[in-house]
Amino acid sequence: MTGLFEIIHEDPELLVINKPADLVCHPSKDGELSSLIGRVRLHLAPADIRPHLVNRLDRETSGVILVAKSDQTARELRRLWETRRVHKEYLALVHGHVVEDRGAIDAALGKDVHSRVAIKDCVRADGAAARTAFEVSRRFERAGMPYTLLRVLPHTGRKHQIRIHLAWHGHPIVGDKLYGGDEDAYLALVEGRLSAEQRSRLILPHHALHARALRFDWRNRALGFICEPERWFAEFAAA
Repeated sequence: MTGLFEIIHEDPELLVINKPADLVCHPSKDGELSSLIGRVRLHLAPADIRPHLVNRLDRETSGVILVAKSDQTARELRRLWETRRVHKEYLALVHGHVVEDRGAIDAALGKDVHSRVAIKDCVRADGAAARTAFEVSRRFERAGMPYTLLRVLPHTGRKHQIRIHLAWHGHPIVGDKLYGGDEDAYLALVEGRLSAEQRSRLILPHHALHARALRFDWRNRALGFICEPERWFAEFAAA
Protein backbone atom coordinates (compact mmCIF):
# COMPACT_ATOMS: atom_id res chain seq x y z
CA MET A 1 0.00 0.00 0.00
CA THR A 2 1.29 3.46 -0.93
CA GLY A 3 -0.29 6.80 -0.14
CA LEU A 4 -1.66 6.78 -3.69
CA PHE A 5 -3.20 3.29 -4.05
CA GLU A 6 -2.79 -0.37 -3.13
CA ILE A 7 -0.29 -2.15 -5.40
CA ILE A 8 -1.09 -5.79 -6.17
CA HIS A 9 1.94 -6.35 -8.41
CA GLU A 10 4.66 -4.32 -10.13
CA ASP A 11 7.48 -5.20 -12.52
CA PRO A 12 9.31 -3.32 -15.32
CA GLU A 13 6.34 -3.71 -17.69
CA LEU A 14 3.23 -3.92 -15.52
CA LEU A 15 1.63 -2.15 -12.59
CA VAL A 16 -1.46 -3.81 -11.09
CA ILE A 17 -3.60 -1.77 -8.71
CA ASN A 18 -6.58 -2.35 -6.45
CA LYS A 19 -8.54 0.76 -7.40
CA PRO A 20 -10.54 2.22 -4.52
CA ALA A 21 -14.20 3.05 -4.92
CA ASP A 22 -15.10 6.68 -5.70
CA LEU A 23 -12.03 7.35 -7.83
CA VAL A 24 -12.33 8.07 -11.55
CA CYS A 25 -9.87 6.46 -13.94
CA HIS A 26 -9.51 9.34 -16.40
CA PRO A 27 -7.85 12.73 -15.75
CA SER A 28 -10.02 15.33 -14.05
CA LYS A 29 -9.79 19.08 -13.52
CA ASP A 30 -9.27 18.65 -9.77
CA GLY A 31 -5.59 17.72 -9.83
CA GLU A 32 -3.50 14.58 -10.15
CA LEU A 33 -4.77 12.96 -6.95
CA SER A 34 -8.38 13.10 -8.16
CA SER A 35 -7.92 10.38 -10.83
CA LEU A 36 -6.28 6.99 -10.97
CA ILE A 37 -4.14 7.85 -14.01
CA GLY A 38 -2.95 11.01 -12.23
CA ARG A 39 -1.89 8.96 -9.21
CA VAL A 40 -0.16 6.43 -11.46
CA ARG A 41 1.89 9.21 -13.05
CA LEU A 42 2.89 10.46 -9.61
CA HIS A 43 3.89 6.95 -8.58
CA LEU A 44 6.06 6.45 -11.67
CA ALA A 45 7.71 9.89 -11.59
CA PRO A 46 10.40 10.90 -12.37
CA ALA A 47 10.90 7.89 -14.68
CA ASP A 48 10.33 8.54 -18.39
CA ILE A 49 7.26 6.29 -18.60
CA ARG A 50 3.95 6.96 -20.33
CA PRO A 51 1.48 4.68 -18.55
CA HIS A 52 -1.63 3.20 -20.19
CA LEU A 53 -4.70 1.90 -18.35
CA VAL A 54 -5.36 -1.42 -20.07
CA ASN A 55 -8.78 -1.82 -18.46
CA ARG A 56 -11.03 0.70 -16.75
CA LEU A 57 -13.65 0.63 -14.02
CA ASP A 58 -16.53 2.97 -13.24
CA ARG A 59 -15.92 5.63 -10.61
CA GLU A 60 -17.59 3.68 -7.79
CA THR A 61 -16.40 0.22 -8.84
CA SER A 62 -13.33 -0.99 -6.95
CA GLY A 63 -10.85 -3.66 -7.93
CA VAL A 64 -8.13 -4.83 -10.28
CA ILE A 65 -6.77 -2.32 -12.80
CA LEU A 66 -3.88 -3.25 -15.09
CA VAL A 67 -1.43 -0.54 -16.15
CA ALA A 68 1.06 -1.00 -19.01
CA LYS A 69 4.33 0.92 -18.76
CA SER A 70 5.01 1.08 -22.52
CA ASP A 71 3.09 1.52 -25.78
CA GLN A 72 4.05 -1.97 -26.97
CA THR A 73 2.91 -3.66 -23.77
CA ALA A 74 -0.36 -1.75 -23.91
CA ARG A 75 -1.00 -2.83 -27.52
CA GLU A 76 -0.34 -6.49 -26.70
CA LEU A 77 -2.57 -6.52 -23.66
CA ARG A 78 -5.41 -4.60 -25.28
CA ARG A 79 -5.41 -7.20 -28.05
CA LEU A 80 -6.18 -9.82 -25.41
CA TRP A 81 -9.14 -7.76 -24.21
CA GLU A 82 -10.41 -7.17 -27.75
CA THR A 83 -10.28 -10.89 -28.55
CA ARG A 84 -11.93 -11.81 -25.22
CA ARG A 85 -9.04 -13.88 -23.96
CA VAL A 86 -9.22 -12.43 -20.45
CA HIS A 87 -11.07 -14.10 -17.59
CA LYS A 88 -12.75 -11.44 -15.43
CA GLU A 89 -14.38 -12.10 -12.08
CA TYR A 90 -16.45 -9.62 -10.06
CA LEU A 91 -18.24 -9.68 -6.73
CA ALA A 92 -21.64 -7.97 -6.54
CA LEU A 93 -24.00 -7.42 -3.63
CA VAL A 94 -27.57 -7.24 -4.92
CA HIS A 95 -31.03 -6.65 -3.52
CA GLY A 96 -33.22 -9.70 -3.00
CA HIS A 97 -32.52 -13.41 -2.93
CA VAL A 98 -31.46 -14.60 -6.38
CA VAL A 99 -33.38 -17.85 -6.88
CA GLU A 100 -31.04 -19.61 -9.31
CA ASP A 101 -27.76 -20.93 -7.88
CA ARG A 102 -26.16 -20.00 -11.20
CA GLY A 103 -27.23 -18.65 -14.55
CA ALA A 104 -26.49 -16.29 -17.42
CA ILE A 105 -28.12 -13.11 -18.65
CA ASP A 106 -28.15 -12.60 -22.42
CA ALA A 107 -29.54 -9.16 -23.23
CA ALA A 108 -28.37 -6.61 -25.79
CA LEU A 109 -27.43 -3.15 -24.50
CA GLY A 110 -27.73 0.32 -25.98
CA LYS A 111 -28.40 3.95 -25.11
CA ASP A 112 -31.32 4.73 -22.83
CA VAL A 113 -32.98 7.47 -24.86
CA HIS A 114 -35.62 8.07 -22.18
CA SER A 115 -33.16 8.87 -19.40
CA ARG A 116 -32.11 12.32 -18.23
CA VAL A 117 -28.61 10.93 -17.72
CA ALA A 118 -26.56 11.08 -20.93
CA ILE A 119 -24.32 8.14 -20.06
CA LYS A 120 -27.12 5.75 -19.10
CA ASP A 121 -27.67 2.60 -21.16
CA CYS A 122 -30.38 -0.04 -21.01
CA VAL A 123 -31.47 -3.41 -22.38
CA ARG A 124 -32.79 -2.92 -25.91
CA ALA A 125 -33.33 -5.33 -28.78
CA ASP A 126 -31.29 -3.29 -31.28
CA GLY A 127 -28.30 -2.92 -28.95
CA ALA A 128 -24.91 -4.65 -28.84
CA ALA A 129 -24.88 -8.30 -27.74
CA ALA A 130 -23.93 -8.77 -24.07
CA ARG A 131 -23.71 -11.79 -21.79
CA THR A 132 -23.14 -11.99 -18.03
CA ALA A 133 -22.86 -15.25 -16.07
CA PHE A 134 -23.33 -15.38 -12.31
CA GLU A 135 -23.12 -17.77 -9.35
CA VAL A 136 -24.64 -17.31 -5.91
CA SER A 137 -22.01 -17.17 -3.18
CA ARG A 138 -24.34 -16.35 -0.29
CA ARG A 139 -27.93 -15.39 0.42
CA PHE A 140 -28.52 -13.46 3.63
CA GLU A 141 -30.70 -10.91 5.38
CA ARG A 142 -29.84 -7.67 7.09
CA ALA A 143 -32.35 -5.58 9.06
CA GLY A 144 -35.05 -7.91 7.74
CA MET A 145 -34.21 -7.29 4.08
CA PRO A 146 -32.92 -9.96 1.66
CA TYR A 147 -29.60 -9.68 -0.18
CA THR A 148 -27.38 -11.93 -2.30
CA LEU A 149 -23.62 -11.96 -2.79
CA LEU A 150 -22.86 -12.96 -6.37
CA ARG A 151 -19.75 -14.06 -8.20
CA VAL A 152 -20.12 -12.47 -11.63
CA LEU A 153 -18.32 -13.52 -14.82
CA PRO A 154 -18.90 -11.14 -17.75
CA HIS A 155 -18.39 -12.72 -21.17
CA THR A 156 -18.52 -9.32 -22.91
CA GLY A 157 -17.40 -5.90 -21.74
CA ARG A 158 -20.14 -3.40 -22.54
CA LYS A 159 -20.45 -0.14 -20.62
CA HIS A 160 -22.19 -0.67 -17.25
CA GLN A 161 -22.98 -4.22 -18.39
CA ILE A 162 -23.06 -5.98 -15.02
CA ARG A 163 -25.05 -3.21 -13.36
CA ILE A 164 -27.66 -3.09 -16.14
CA HIS A 165 -28.01 -6.86 -16.48
CA LEU A 166 -28.48 -7.46 -12.75
CA ALA A 167 -31.01 -4.64 -12.44
CA TRP A 168 -32.90 -5.94 -15.50
CA HIS A 169 -32.86 -9.42 -13.90
CA GLY A 170 -34.66 -7.91 -10.91
CA HIS A 171 -31.68 -7.66 -8.57
CA PRO A 172 -30.04 -4.21 -8.75
CA ILE A 173 -26.67 -3.74 -7.09
CA VAL A 174 -26.88 -2.29 -3.59
CA GLY A 175 -25.96 1.39 -3.64
CA ASP A 176 -26.27 1.81 -7.42
CA LYS A 177 -27.29 5.40 -7.97
CA LEU A 178 -27.94 5.07 -11.70
CA TYR A 179 -29.55 1.66 -12.12
CA GLY A 180 -30.99 1.16 -8.66
CA GLY A 181 -34.41 2.59 -9.44
CA ASP A 182 -33.93 6.31 -8.75
CA GLU A 183 -31.58 7.91 -11.25
CA ASP A 184 -31.97 11.27 -9.49
CA ALA A 185 -29.58 9.85 -6.91
CA TYR A 186 -26.89 9.82 -9.62
CA LEU A 187 -27.71 13.38 -10.71
CA ALA A 188 -27.69 14.48 -7.07
CA LEU A 189 -24.24 12.93 -6.59
CA VAL A 190 -22.84 14.66 -9.68
CA GLU A 191 -24.42 17.98 -8.71
CA GLY A 192 -23.29 17.75 -5.07
CA ARG A 193 -26.80 17.65 -3.59
CA LEU A 194 -27.15 14.04 -2.46
CA SER A 195 -29.37 14.24 0.61
CA ALA A 196 -29.13 12.28 3.85
CA GLU A 197 -32.43 10.57 2.94
CA GLN A 198 -31.05 9.46 -0.43
CA ARG A 199 -27.86 8.19 1.20
CA SER A 200 -29.96 6.20 3.67
CA ARG A 201 -31.99 4.61 0.86
CA LEU A 202 -28.79 3.66 -0.98
CA ILE A 203 -27.63 1.79 2.19
CA LEU A 204 -23.94 1.68 1.19
CA PRO A 205 -21.62 4.63 0.44
CA HIS A 206 -20.79 3.30 -3.05
CA HIS A 207 -22.33 0.73 -5.33
CA ALA A 208 -21.29 -2.76 -4.26
CA LEU A 209 -19.45 -4.00 -7.34
CA HIS A 210 -15.83 -5.15 -7.05
CA ALA A 211 -13.52 -6.39 -9.83
CA ARG A 212 -11.91 -9.22 -7.87
CA ALA A 213 -9.73 -11.01 -10.43
CA LEU A 214 -8.11 -10.89 -13.86
CA ARG A 215 -6.51 -13.97 -15.45
CA PHE A 216 -4.92 -14.32 -18.89
CA ASP A 217 -2.05 -15.87 -20.82
CA TRP A 218 0.58 -13.42 -22.07
CA ARG A 219 4.04 -14.05 -23.52
CA ASN A 220 3.85 -17.75 -22.64
CA ARG A 221 2.96 -16.97 -19.04
CA ALA A 222 -0.27 -17.59 -17.16
CA LEU A 223 -0.94 -14.45 -15.15
CA GLY A 224 -3.52 -13.91 -12.46
CA PHE A 225 -4.19 -10.97 -10.15
CA ILE A 226 -6.65 -10.99 -7.27
CA CYS A 227 -7.73 -8.44 -4.65
CA GLU A 228 -10.49 -8.43 -2.06
CA PRO A 229 -13.15 -5.73 -1.64
CA GLU A 230 -12.99 -2.80 0.76
CA ARG A 231 -14.07 -3.08 4.38
CA TRP A 232 -17.54 -1.50 3.93
CA PHE A 233 -18.32 -4.09 1.21
CA ALA A 234 -16.84 -7.09 3.08
CA GLU A 235 -18.55 -6.25 6.37
CA PHE A 236 -21.97 -5.90 4.74
CA ALA A 237 -21.52 -9.18 2.83
CA ALA A 238 -20.54 -10.95 6.05
CA ALA A 239 -23.69 -9.85 7.91
